[in-house]
Amino acid sequence: MSMDVLQEKIRQKKNPTVAGLDPRLEFIPAHILQEAYDQYGHTLQGAAEAYRLFCRGLIDALHDVVPAVKPQSAYFEVLGSAGIAVLEELCAYAKSQGLYVIMDAKRGDIGSTCEAYASAYLGGVQVGDQIISPFDCDSVTVNGYLGTDALKPFTTLCKARNKSIFLLVKTSNQSSRELQDLIAGDRVVHTVVADLAIRLTDKEQLMGASGWSAIGAVVGATHPKDLKALREKYQKLFFLVPGYGAQGGKAKDVQYAFDRFGHGAVVNSSRGIMCAWQKTGGDGHDFMDAARAEAIRMRDDIGRFVTVL
Repeated sequence: MSMDVLQEKIRQKKNPTVAGLDPRLEFIPAHILQEAYDQYGHTLQGAAEAYRLFCRGLIDALHDVVPAVKPQSAYFEVLGSAGIAVLEELCAYAKSQGLYVIMDAKRGDIGSTCEAYASAYLGGVQVGDQIISPFDCDSVTVNGYLGTDALKPFTTLCKARNKSIFLLVKTSNQSSRELQDLIAGDRVVHTVVADLAIRLTDKEQLMGASGWSAIGAVVGATHPKDLKALREKYQKLFFLVPGYGAQGGKAKDVQYAFDRFGHGAVVNSSRGIMCAWQKTGGDGHDFMDAARAEAIRMRDDIGRFVTVL
């Protein structure tokens, strides 16, 4: 299963982190913006070219440090077709550099619409006599609050194409408690979602050789008590942990996401890595070196509490 692949990449690099690719124009150094605008003008195409140059540079700087990248689809979608084309290119480029690609799209729908979402990110589309995979990601984030109808098309492709999904369970935002912490019978709502992941894992035989389901869980670092409780209860679920760094989560908090072998979780940082150049006092020509240094600092910071065996 695909989580086996992610866990092995983490073990090889002794680094349980993922670099988020959440580009915004204000995050991009001036010389990159100028190069893009010189070519395409102040247009969506020019902005998309700036995204492309910036994110490719980040991938080049990080591919031997981090095991995975997590592009956030919304930042590319806002640029229309030009942004989507760049997102497609970046997914292919990241995979060519040996990185595990998690598309952060948080999709959730039913029926043929859900099938289309699953096919777009994890599968492919039949064109004539061939199947073309536009993004061919290793994983995608999924909103399961529509129930199993919103998950089955994704889990079917997990099994057929060695992919994975990360189901929103306990997200890092402060207002998550308004819904996710409500009591539902004798359970809390976010544990109902985690229970659903376990039930589907067993029903569809989605366990990998390393002991992790192809269905993972998004659990925020900003809720360390919940993170610890969920890790203790759901030992089959691999965790994607947002909220480290800019959102306030610390290394001592994320340690609770891991099992005793330092396995079973990957911790995300987006702005902390992408915007590291803004703290060096330079003009942004050092953005790759700054991103790499921050990724290494993050790895070592978490390594004070988590040893990957």
